Amino acid sequence: MNYYVVTGAAGFIGSRLVGALNRHGVKEVIAVDNLAQADKFRNLAGCEIADYLDQAEFLARLEKLEGALEAVLHQGACSDTMEADGRYMMENNYAYSRALLEWCQEEEVALLYASSASVYGAGPDFREERACEAPLNIYGYSKFLFDQYVRRIIPTRTSQVAGFRYFNVYGPNEQHKGRMASVAFHAYQQLLSAGKVKLFAGSGGYGDGEQRRDFVHVDDVLDVNLWFLEHRDISGVYNCGTGRAQSFNELAAAVINAVQGTQWPVRELVARGLIEYIAFPPQLAGRYQSFTQADLSRLRTAGYIAEFMTVEEGAAAYVKELQKT
Repeated sequence: MNYYVVTGAAGFIGSRLVGALNRHGVKEVIAVDNLAQADKFRNLAGCEIADYLDQAEFLARLEKLEGALEAVLHQGACSDTMEADGRYMMENNYAYSRALLEWCQEEEVALLYASSASVYGAGPDFREERACEAPLNIYGYSKFLFDQYVRRIIPTRTSQVAGFRYFNVYGPNEQHKGRMASVAFHAYQQLLSAGKVKLFAGSGGYGDGEQRRDFVHVDDVLDVNLWFLEHRDISGVYNCGTGRAQSFNELAAAVINAVQGTQWPVRELVARGLIEYIAFPPQLAGRYQSFTQADLSRLRTAGYIAEFMTVEEGAAAYVKELQKT
């Protein structure tokens, strides 16, 4: 029997991947995570899995899984961009991933893993090229360094290895992330609790709320992962975003209008007090991406042709899900 392993399985993207595998008829899933934050179990409660392993014991158990794995979807990592313990970050995001990759190559098991758009730092170009990569924090560096290792082994790989540089992912199952949850999630919560959405005032040469990110709905991220699972001959490091930079103002407006059933423009929402601007936090100076936009040229060349949801489409779908809870 061949199993699929999903690391970070109780987390945001990981749990959605388990659900997506289930919908494609895959029930033999080994879920790997760290449930020190116990409430994350809720993300897996509706999924079918064959077994659960703690992150700390998973690598040690790999020997017993020889010949039994079909693929590993590696989503587990420390994703806190404000984490100051570089040693912890490198152990979790680089050393752990490298050990897993080396085992997968020895056993000829496909490995799909989560990289991050944070490797690009302040940009302005977001192409999968060394000249564009300049991470601003240890999280981004940990992802960058593993991508570099992957690039070195690809010419002699024994099985598929594909990394996805996720841009700003939002969608269901992220509630547990706290302050690291998406802007869309926080906008929804603020609107319900305070009747307005707070955005950063102008920074980095951008006006109030006009900082721009490539916001990608988690369901589009799932589709990319599943497409690569079906195309095992394709390896490499690829951007996973929409290819569109949209402002925080646009995202906030999309959430507010989805909740209220309106179509008000940003200026009207500001005039009505539904969007408010707050001072840019000084601790983020020099560590903040004011603009991101995925270059999808390499992904399209690989053969992935599906379109990605706009912020307006994705926010409307997300709000419907949030209103069910």
